[in-house]
Amino acid sequence: MRLLVIDGNSIANRAFYGIKLLTTKDGRYTNAIFGFLNILLSLLKESEPDEVAVAFDLKAPTFRHKMYDGYKATRHKMPDELAAQLPVIRQLLALLGYREVTAEGWEADDILGTLAAACAARSDDCFLATGDRDSLQLVSDTTTVLLATTALGRSKTVTMDVDAVKEKYGVTPRQLIDVKSLMGDTSDNIPGVKGIGEKSAFALIQKYGSLEGVYAHLDDTTDKTIKPKQREHLAEDRAMAELSYTLGTIRTDAPIDTAEGAYAVGEGNKAEAVRLMQELELHSLIARFGLSDITPAADPERAPAEPLPEAELAALPAEPKGHYLVAARPAVMGKQGVRIVELQPAAWYAVQDKTVFPLESEDLLRLLDNKDVTLDVFDSAPLYARAMAAGGWGSSIVWDGKLAAYLLDASASKYNLSELIISYRADAAFTCEKWPDAGALADLFAKMKTEITALEEDSLYNDIEFPLAQVLADMTRIGILVDKEGIEKFGVKMRSELEDVLTRIHMETGSASFNPNSPKQLGEMLFDTMGLPHGKKTQRGWSTDAETLEALRDYPLVEDILQYRAYQKLNSTYVEGLLKVIAEDGRIHTRFNQTEARTGRLSSDNPNLQNIPIRTELGSQLRAYFVARPGCVLVDADYSQIELRILAHVTGDEHMQQAFLTGEDIHRSTAAKIYGLPLEQVTPRLRSSAKAINFGIMYGKGAYSLSKDIGVSVKEADAFLKNYLATFPKVSGYMDKTISDARSCGYVSTLFGRRRSLPELASNNHNIRASGERMARNTPIQGTAADVIKLAMVRVWRRLRDEKMESRLILTVHDELIVEAPEAEAAKAAAILQEEMEGCVNYAVPLSTEVHQGKNWLEAH
Repeated sequence: MRLLVIDGNSIANRAFYGIKLLTTKDGRYTNAIFGFLNILLSLLKESEPDEVAVAFDLKAPTFRHKMYDGYKATRHKMPDELAAQLPVIRQLLALLGYREVTAEGWEADDILGTLAAACAARSDDCFLATGDRDSLQLVSDTTTVLLATTALGRSKTVTMDVDAVKEKYGVTPRQLIDVKSLMGDTSDNIPGVKGIGEKSAFALIQKYGSLEGVYAHLDDTTDKTIKPKQREHLAEDRAMAELSYTLGTIRTDAPIDTAEGAYAVGEGNKAEAVRLMQELELHSLIARFGLSDITPAADPERAPAEPLPEAELAALPAEPKGHYLVAARPAVMGKQGVRIVELQPAAWYAVQDKTVFPLESEDLLRLLDNKDVTLDVFDSAPLYARAMAAGGWGSSIVWDGKLAAYLLDASASKYNLSELIISYRADAAFTCEKWPDAGALADLFAKMKTEITALEEDSLYNDIEFPLAQVLADMTRIGILVDKEGIEKFGVKMRSELEDVLTRIHMETGSASFNPNSPKQLGEMLFDTMGLPHGKKTQRGWSTDAETLEALRDYPLVEDILQYRAYQKLNSTYVEGLLKVIAEDGRIHTRFNQTEARTGRLSSDNPNLQNIPIRTELGSQLRAYFVARPGCVLVDADYSQIELRILAHVTGDEHMQQAFLTGEDIHRSTAAKIYGLPLEQVTPRLRSSAKAINFGIMYGKGAYSLSKDIGVSVKEADAFLKNYLATFPKVSGYMDKTISDARSCGYVSTLFGRRRSLPELASNNHNIRASGERMARNTPIQGTAADVIKLAMVRVWRRLRDEKMESRLILTVHDELIVEAPEAEAAKAAAILQEEMEGCVNYAVPLSTEVHQGKNWLEAH
């Protein structure tokens, strides 16, 4: 028999700190719940137990507290965000059929020890899952500890058996108690012996075998292992050492059920578990626990529903009229277990009243551009694509529920129709076995519309997000022409450069088998063999990340390694990657993602054109292979310092505003203001420092990050930062007020009303709270900039269409818009870009654009 015993409090604590704060739509924290259940699934897979027990601590004092008043006295209070989740974890475990074990006056450690001892008596296998290394003393021939740890910022489980404990610590598992009796334990406030640290404690126990053995040799002055001062402290603190031994020993006689079969997983209440998981928006876990076919229990807060009528399935009328709801069928499982969304005609359905219409391709086209029809849809992008492929515009679409879901909760990882129906508690008007979501669409959409209005986001939705979906669909449809032959030649050059630099690397290392792609080999070569300055060493070896290597760039080998990495990235990601996605028309049709970034920014994939290199000369050459079609040019318009201009507007800082109004160099002007210098005396170095802080202030950078950016000591950077904030008090005041307001209301907003929830600001954990403060500083500025460029895109696209021009908006990258224009229209297209980008908002400082044109992207930028 195999028993898995989980240290509930320890694993919940690991889960809480190992996953960023997650909340439900109504603000309940769920990261510890989500993490705990994920860890549980991993533990079940790893240990394949016959029985499972989950031990929890109770709030009542234990026998150890009564024995020693200081026991655990230095422990910090459990964060409120975690405390609120523990009861829910315990509730879910019970509903899933797992038995909880507690004992008043005893700790969870003692429960683990007692169950491990019971298994040993029966010669059964016992697995203890915990993040507490104290439990390693329980490891034996029958007991294995599954130790939850964190390595390189990622959670992992380390299997600790007898051999693993001996290898890591040089003592047996039971001897760890003796070690703790000497060194104490700051986390539990176990005193130990004054002046005996970890290294000395291990050395003494390795030498004498036990605490008793140490004291047996205390009076032997000929034995030089115990140093004179240690001998003195050992003599003085003998009582404390013996108390520490008792406090640190996990008991094996807790008054709990230890019978075989006592912890077999029961039936629980699967229907209620599914209901609660749905309520907590843990939808992915329902499938992972094998509960997808379980009908959730009725929501106790809702009145019992009346029996619903079955919808009528019918063909779409020959001449459809009126308002329809259209949505994609929920994602289905592919053969390889990958979630896919089918876009075949059968994957669509339309709903009008209580009639569900199966849609074939022709039916869709009859709806999408029909003056007698209006459509509320869920996910308009593929519908616009279908309409545009047929020569239409998707003009019947008047509302998109997926975009609404994004505006209402930008922090969600995905927007799935079935899950949203549950989250919004949308009531179904009818049932439909073939398309089960159909009946709830009307109520879901109505609730979303009401909430958008309540949050005053109607203008943001109607003027920016909704019309932008049509713009992006058109941009994807058109794509951008590329010079395939040029890219292939560039690839040949890259591979040649790779071979040359690899030859140099092999000559410099003296090893033809050296692999620069291997972090282990690279770390050993640079730091062990060559003795270069290094950082910390982890279990995986020396760190060889970009930051480490950049600091060593003056060494020829390191310079070549960095060149090798750059060439390899260019070749694999961009040359080979781009060649794979060129369509039959010779163009690349990147897909723009409108519902991913929490700040409201756009991203793209297949391929990701947002990351085409521009900062290196070699990387920027790639832009030369994005070209205009014959007879056309690319007209490129780029906002100039849009985020700084928005910062100047929202803070009301007169100096920043004046610099922009008079056309001064804002970074030079900032440096002059800070140092009290005339503009002409500002050196390039001072300007560079001012530039770093101008941008860094918006991202909440502290002295440490700033010091790296401008190449000075942390002390100098701190002084520079304080001087900046003193010189620009309105910037400092704005940032402080933004954080304060966000802390009180739980979110920040852009100037257009886009909200971003920041539960991190309410955290008791300093690091989490600091992360929330950085997001509070950054989001209103970066998010407003994103809103501005989205609005500009809509206005540019409409102008080009309404003025019946052949010019087309084809690409956006961050603050940049690109139009492909016939040469005869280029000047007009440039004027439209500038007018609409600069005129879409009216702020205290004007927005400014730089517009250029050329036969390719590099030439036009």
